[in-house]
Amino acid sequence: MNLKYALVREPGPSFSRCISSHPLKNTISYSKALNQHSNYCQALESLNLEIIHLPSDNKYPDSCFVEDNAVIHDKKALIARMGAKSRRGEETAIKKVLQEYMETFQAVPPATIEGGDVIHLPDHLICGVTQRTNTDGVNQIKKWLGVPVDTCVDPNIIHLKSYVTYLVKNIMITTRGYANHPVVKKFTPLIVPETEGYAANTLTIDDTVLIPDGFPKTQVMVRDAGFEVIALDMSEFQKCEGALTCLSLIF
Repeated sequence: MNLKYALVREPGPSFSRCISSHPLKNTISYSKALNQHSNYCQALESLNLEIIHLPSDNKYPDSCFVEDNAVIHDKKALIARMGAKSRRGEETAIKKVLQEYMETFQAVPPATIEGGDVIHLPDHLICGVTQRTNTDGVNQIKKWLGVPVDTCVDPNIIHLKSYVTYLVKNIMITTRGYANHPVVKKFTPLIVPETEGYAANTLTIDDTVLIPDGFPKTQVMVRDAGFEVIALDMSEFQKCEGALTCLSLIF
């Protein structure tokens, strides 16, 4: 895939009111989150992506997690209808920008879709059917984007990509609980240690893998698989139950 742009939106002052049950949510540092977001953008720039910055939106505490707002494939974007009702409205600004680059279609009820459930592969997608994305959402992805979609049904999770992400070269990094899922076991698995589950959410640009800092065994495993690794401190976003892929829409 020829990736050129990364659409991002830095956290707003309301960030600490994000949707999260993380035990350290009350320790979120807004200034630290801004610094971590800046470092994230710099890492993407170092990988030759052009950054498209949207202004922060204080009305929506989770609005820095732009990935959830759209599913992009082959110069088309399906604009999300969020499963989390408090986030509906975030997608308006995202749609306005994406319309400048590609065709868009707005998902309609009863579909719910969040991009954090969608794993992008060269010739198809894998979509979680979860607390945030339903089967109507999957059907609208198939219809608008015209791409095959395999599903991983787990109503107990928020987003599939918290547990499984695709690298390249047919390699999938995954937690042990998903390693034998029918749609995952077709790939060469890299199984993160039980104590490093958060590191299963990775972002790959060409042969470089961005992973969260503080998970040394996963870093070594990814390097040993032949990838360059950039480790980024994601502590404040982890407290909001967000991760590396959540912070950008890459196309």
